This record gives sequence, structure tokens and C-alpha cells, in this order.
Amino acid sequence: MRFSRQVLLLQIGVVFLVVGIGVALVSALLSRTLTNQYGERALAIAKSVAVDPVVVANATAKIPGGALEERALAVTARNDALFVVITDDRGIRLAHPTESLIGQRVSTSPDRALAGEDDVSAVQSGTLGLSVRSKTPIWTPDHGRVVGEVSVGFDVADPTGAFNRLLTITLLFAGGALLLGAGASALLNRRLRRVTHGLEPHELTELLYEREAVLHGIGEGVLAVDESNRVSVRNDEAERLLGTELPIGASMAELKLSPRLHKAVAEGRPVDNLLAVAGNRVLVINSRAVRLDDRPIGTVLTFRDRTDLDTLTRELDGIRALSDGLRAQRHEFANRLHTLYGLLQLGHHTEAVEYLQTLTDSTSVRPSELGDAVADPYLQALLVAKTEQAQEKGLTLKLADDTWVPTTVTDPIAANTVIGNLVDNALHAARMGPRRPATVEVGLLAEGDTLHVSVVDSGPGVPEDLRQTLFDEGVSTKISPGHGLGLALARQAARARGGDVWLADPGEGETGALFVAKLPGMLTEDG
Repeated sequence: MRFSRQVLLLQIGVVFLVVGIGVALVSALLSRTLTNQYGERALAIAKSVAVDPVVVANATAKIPGGALEERALAVTARNDALFVVITDDRGIRLAHPTESLIGQRVSTSPDRALAGEDDVSAVQSGTLGLSVRSKTPIWTPDHGRVVGEVSVGFDVADPTGAFNRLLTITLLFAGGALLLGAGASALLNRRLRRVTHGLEPHELTELLYEREAVLHGIGEGVLAVDESNRVSVRNDEAERLLGTELPIGASMAELKLSPRLHKAVAEGRPVDNLLAVAGNRVLVINSRAVRLDDRPIGTVLTFRDRTDLDTLTRELDGIRALSDGLRAQRHEFANRLHTLYGLLQLGHHTEAVEYLQTLTDSTSVRPSELGDAVADPYLQALLVAKTEQAQEKGLTLKLADDTWVPTTVTDPIAANTVIGNLVDNALHAARMGPRRPATVEVGLLAEGDTLHVSVVDSGPGVPEDLRQTLFDEGVSTKISPGHGLGLALARQAARARGGDVWLADPGEGETGALFVAKLPGMLTEDG
């Protein structure tokens, strides 16, 4: 038998048991109460008869029948009683509904009443059958002695009839309670099946074990939210990757998470391989809406850490760019030597000197210049590579006149992340801008162990509507998709070291964009 059906039968059984016990207790209480009520009524009638002067006088004189009989029958008729019996002080009947029994001793004991006490008896059997009766003494006018007793009884069918009527009403209410309880149990059982989707307890236990094993056994972060966008399931890896606690039941709007992550949850549409920044990590997010019986029940998101892969990719890009730059320089250097050799062979010494002067006056960043202004080999390689990239695109990358970095960097990867992203954005802005020649100027300045970076381009500048959100992930001035992470990563890398990256004012009359970075602890102080 299914567990839900067992629960239903158990609930109905409990309802039947409770109602049955209740009806039994009510029945016993009603029976006792009705018996007591009829006994008290009989006693009140007996007392009224016992104080009647005619009754007192005839009982004192022990005169049977006559006036006593008439009064007894009249009281019996007025009160719908079974009998009113009057006796003398020895228990001999002086009045009785059956005239032939007058003069005989009563069938039940009159001792208590003749002793001067009221006797409210339970159901007793007499000459007229079962009855609820009460007895009271008849006193002399001076209340000096007992001269007889009055016994009044009601047919036991009277309280039984009243009891049956009340019991019928009680049973009707009990039946209604049973139906209501059974109906409520059925609805509760239906609700239980719907909530558990018809699964049995052992199946729920197995699902719990499987869920815990899956959630904490995989290397990906998992976050599930219900249809109200509240956290319903998450594993430890999700908290580690996102760098924040994810309390069960917390609203997603209250959590400080990536804007792209909030957007993926809010839209509820499938998302594949969406890049987002969380702290110093680059995450790949996949999102799926979950439906059950064509009803949306929430969204499940998975996270993969792509930080290490991105770091290696950036290093590889830097090495590839440097290699391409050196290859291009070697080719260009060979062409220049061939040109110079040809001029000297032909005897054009003046032209050869002018050609050398032209090469010397080139405004491009050269490794010989970097050796004086920038001592760190990583920065040299980055600047040379970016210079060659700029030349390939028809741009000019210059080193600011006040550049001075006499020491080496302590974290080449962070420096490459900040400077490389700023330069890449500047090259793109300069190429898309209307000014020609298109230029980018990079300034590097050491202050103790702090590296100050400035990158200014000749592009159109940053639009006003993007200035406040420029460093948010997903925000970009580029038209093509897949951008919007560079500045966010640069700022995250700088802030991780206690520094920052911000957009500054390029100055009066300038139209390009000026980005400034401060990187504390980036340089060695002793060089």
C-alpha cells in the first residue's frame, strides 16, 4: 500500500476514534445529567406536597385515601409524573395511584426520608416499574418530628426519551464531524501527493542522497532559484566561485552578484557559456529554466572557473604578440639594412645619413628607449608587442616623456591585465575615432612600490551615458558581441591589490579618453 494511502487511512481512523470517544463521553454525561435533573424535579414536587397542610394533617392522623389520594393524583396529573406516594411514619401507604396498594408498606426503603433527610435516588424498580424517584420527609407544623414521607417518581422512559433526542442530535453532529475530518484528510493526502509529486518516502530519501552526492561531488558550482527568484539549492563550490554566501531562501536581488548573473536569472531564458566576473575570477555561466508538468518552478545555473584558462590565454597572447612583433621587427630591420646597404653601395652617402636620421627620429616605442625608461622586461615586452599591434593597424603608440620605472614588477600577470586591457581599449578607440594620425600615449611612473599608469587615446571619448557604468561587466562601446569584460577585469585586478582604475579628465580641448590606474605594491623598491 502506498504511503499516502496509509496516511489517509490512519488519519480517518484517528478521526473515527476521537469522534467515537467523544460521543461516548457525551452520552454518559447526558444520561447522568438527565437522571439528576429528573431526580431534582421529583424532589421539588415532593417537597411542595410535603408542606401542604392537608397532607401534614392527614399524615399525622394516619388517615389513608380521601383527601390525600385526591391531592396525590392531582399533583401526578399536573406534573406528568409516574406516581406521587404518601406514607406514614412507618412506611405504610396513605396515598398511591393504585388504590389496592393503599395500606401496604412501600416497596423501596423509606428509612432515609423517615430519618429526616431528602433522598434523591437513582433509577429504582417499584410496583409501577423502573422510575427516577425522590423522597422527602413530612414534618409536623412545629418541625418537631417526622410523621411520614412523600415519594415522587418519573417513568424512566421520560429521561430516556430526552436522552435519545439529544443523542440523535449529537450523532448528527458527530457524523458531520466525521465527514469533515475524512474530507480534510483526503484533501491533505492529495496535497501531500502533489507536494511530493507522488514520490514515496524511500524515493524521497534516495533523491536526497543522490542530490547531496551530485551537488558536492562535482567540480562545478550549482545554484538553483525558485520561481520567486529565491535561492533554493546551492553547493559549496558555487559559494566559493561567486565569493559570497548564498543562504537558502535569500532573494537574488539582495545578493551582490554579477549583473550578468542577475540578468540571466531575471530573464529565465537558456544561457550558454556566458562570461561574468566574480571577484578576481572569470566564470562561465550556463542557465536553464526548469519546468514540471508545464509549470515553471525555477532556474538552475552552473558555474565553471575560467580564471586560470584566461590567465594562460593572456600570457600566450602576450608571448605570441611579442613573437610576432620581434618577427616583424626582424623583417623590417633586414629591409632597412638592405636599403642602407644599397645607398652606400651606390655612393649615396647623403641619402644614407638622412635615412638613418629618419629612423632615429621615429616616434614609435623602441626597445632601446624602453631600456632607459622602463627597466622591467615584462613591461618592455608588453609595450613592444602593443607597439607592433598598433603599427599593423595604422596607429601610433607612444611612450609619455615622463615615463620612469627603474625597478621590476612583482606581479607581471596583474600588470599585464591592467595595462594590456587599457591599451587594447585605447587602440580600438583611436582607430574608430575621426582624428588622424590616430595615437595612443602610455605613461608609466614609479612612486616607491606603487606603479601609476595613464593611457590616453585620440578617439572620440566616452559618451556621457556610459561614464557611470563603464566598468560594469557587459558594458562596452564596441558594437560586436563578446566584449565588456576588459575594464571590469582591469579594475578587479587593481582593487585586489588595494588600487583602482578610473576614467579621468583628459584636459582642456582634448576629445579622447584618459584612463588612470594606481597599483600599490606592484614594484620592488630596490630595483
